Amino acid sequence: MTPQSDEDEVWRQIVASFNEKAEDASADQPWPDRENVTEEPRPGAANGSAGAHDGADDDRDGARDTARDDDAGEGPDEADGRTAPVAVSEDDDHYVPPPPPPLPQADAITRASWLALFGGPAYLLLAALLDWPRDGWIVFAAVAAFIAGFVVLVVRMGDGPPTDSGWDDGAVV
Repeated sequence: MTPQSDEDEVWRQIVASFNEKAEDASADQPWPDRENVTEEPRPGAANGSAGAHDGADDDRDGARDTARDDDAGEGPDEADGRTAPVAVSEDDDHYVPPPPPPLPQADAITRASWLALFGGPAYLLLAALLDWPRDGWIVFAAVAAFIAGFVVLVVRMGDGPPTDSGWDDGAVV
């Protein structure tokens, strides 16, 4: 037999056994029996109430069903038939990051550079929209302010490692 015909035979066997029931292999299951999914309806859902569903994701453990109902934001029915909202429970072991440090205060040169970077084009846009004077020297000053602000910010950006990082600025494991 060729490898292709072996593969075809395996596929024929898989297709032929598709609708057969699986053999009871509970002896060699790597999980506890309580984690097996069954087709049993949830308690209280037999009369077609609002909590009824197809049972495809039911657990046999009642505590999990209660936790799932609490997470969904619905609690037990009240006396008048309405469903009472319940606060969504949160895990106690989730990570809460510390508050970020405050942003550093920019010096006067940096603030002036940002103002020139955005102020030059903003003036040209407003001058075009509001019919402000657009003499040659004003347009030159706006474009020069934009270019100067960009250059100053790039030069001050710094591309080397921090001065206090020492000889090794790699990751800490």
